[in-house]
Amino acid sequence: MTSFADNGRLRLPKIGDLEVRWSRELPAAPTSVTVVRDAAGRHFASFVVQTADQPLPELDSEVGIDLGLTHFAVMSDGTKVTAPKFLRRAARKLRRLQQGLFRKQRGSNNRKKAVRKVARAHAKVADTRRDWQHKLSTQIIRDNQAVFVEDLCVAGLARTRLAKSVHDAGWSQFVAMLEYKAARYGRTFARVDRFFPSTRMCSDCGRINDKMALNVRTWGCPCGSLHDRDVNAARIIRAAGRADLNDRGAQVRPAPVPAPRREAVTRRELAPSGA
Repeated sequence: MTSFADNGRLRLPKIGDLEVRWSRELPAAPTSVTVVRDAAGRHFASFVVQTADQPLPELDSEVGIDLGLTHFAVMSDGTKVTAPKFLRRAARKLRRLQQGLFRKQRGSNNRKKAVRKVARAHAKVADTRRDWQHKLSTQIIRDNQAVFVEDLCVAGLARTRLAKSVHDAGWSQFVAMLEYKAARYGRTFARVDRFFPSTRMCSDCGRINDKMALNVRTWGCPCGSLHDRDVNAARIIRAAGRADLNDRGAQVRPAPVPAPRREAVTRRELAPSGA
């Protein structure tokens, strides 16, 4: 049975008292505890507790989110969150530590110390990214009753030349935070199909336009609307998420497109005999 001391210590069976730094106060008495050690040599105590969901007051606002690399997240209301790029900012220090690791002799104590330094540097980047994503996801969940995001194929993007940028963004971790926080606080969360043409569909008339290069950030629709590429995608994601959840009539699938005349004309050689 795990017990706690008042002087900031954790008492474990067969081990005794351990000095700890609490990240937060436990909401209830724990039923079990697991102590793990990461590659950086840090020890963490993970507790299992039983808690109840804490629904937040209902709101009228709903938001669609388009995730990207230039801007980490673009909201359907026009808000843009700049990508912090934690890994890129720490690249110089990581490169220097990695070079120092390669110079160390295998099996030596100096190499073990260098391995730990590299692990600590990477852990600091991961911790900073996680803390930033926790704050952003909590703010989004508190400010909106429903949150809709695109179901990105992160594994596929990680095999392209954008792999480092995709890893630095941490989309999967951020979306997972939104999903479990929405369930905890009584919000609605939904993913929109990754093949849905959110980038090319006009949020005003619903027309699906031709494909465009990645460097095209603004585009005009024949209906006369001028769109910011990312903001328009976020609005389409919100409309698609609404339709999938509550069937309000928003257009989710592409509208039927009339076939070109050359495809609509019956070819005589393909007609059945006797026709």
